[in-house]
Amino acid sequence: MRLFIFDVGGVIAENTNVVPSICSFLGISKDEFLDSAEMENIIALQTGRLTAEEFVYMFSRKLGRPVPGNIWEMFFKPEPIEETVEVIRQLRRKHRVIAGTNTIEPHFKVHTSRGDYDIFDKVYASHIIGFAKPDVKFYSHILEKEFCMPEETFFTDDTARNVEAAAKTGMNAFHFTESATLREKLREYL
Repeated sequence: MRLFIFDVGGVIAENTNVVPSICSFLGISKDEFLDSAEMENIIALQTGRLTAEEFVYMFSRKLGRPVPGNIWEMFFKPEPIEETVEVIRQLRRKHRVIAGTNTIEPHFKVHTSRGDYDIFDKVYASHIIGFAKPDVKFYSHILEKEFCMPEETFFTDDTARNVEAAAKTGMNAFHFTESATLREKLREYL
């Protein structure tokens, strides 16, 4: 393998889903959140076509009450999955290891300020590149920028549909469930 791509939330960091905390804080259900947030706005936020401020403005209007402008940061307290971080450190001794992550600007800033991305050679963040998983353009963009063929690439993610999309491009795709099984799977490629 020439290239190893890791998802971030759920693979190298846990406690990254802020939606339950936002719902609890606002006293709404997940369905009410999704209705007010509107899926197309969430995707626009993830692909950089909408700023966090624009999202909160539209979300507040649809919800019918003010929402704190920093709602995405308020509850974002990612914790590293040390076993996966160690796997990446070992891989980087001999291989190129990058992050391919669906994220939003406020979460990207938190990860960056904490040095969470320092374990990677490069980070491809959806809100910067303009594509989000499972869109095939997300994977194609990374392969093009890395000058790498799909069959020379290992990809792991904790979301099955993202893994399936990567496999359809020809990548060696692995559904992440825990660090120990990831370490075992990687032995096939080293």
